[in-house]
Amino acid sequence: MSGVTVKNLPFKVGHTMTVVGIPDLDSSRFDINIGTDEFTTIGLHISVRFDSVGDHNTVVCNTFQHHQWGQEVRERSFPFCQGQEFKVIVDFTPTQFVVTLSDGSTINFPNRFCAKEYSVMDLEGKVRFTSLQIK
Repeated sequence: MSGVTVKNLPFKVGHTMTVVGIPDLDSSRFDINIGTDEFTTIGLHISVRFDSVGDHNTVVCNTFQHHQWGQEVRERSFPFCQGQEFKVIVDFTPTQFVVTLSDGSTINFPNRFCAKEYSVMDLEGKVRFTSLQIK
């Protein structure tokens, strides 16, 4: 899967989402977006940047609402390699998203909108997504 949008997705507080994929060898970035209403609101934007918009080997998390991006959170751990499988696990709690990367490092990103459910998931970039699970 690449460039996939899943609608009517029941991702609620207490759920865990697991995304597995393989970035293309020439991938500059890929993004995982969790939101609502055709992405007028993005509660969690995860941008894995190999070499994109001035970032090198950086994971950026953010939100989007009212046509504006929020304050970025940047992660120093970067366990991603082009051409190699990765796994990203997102635990959705009432106050935050706990994002666990392939190397076990975590990003604690606030649930800035205090939402209890998101219904749309978008996977973008030069990457082959092989699995998406919600439990």
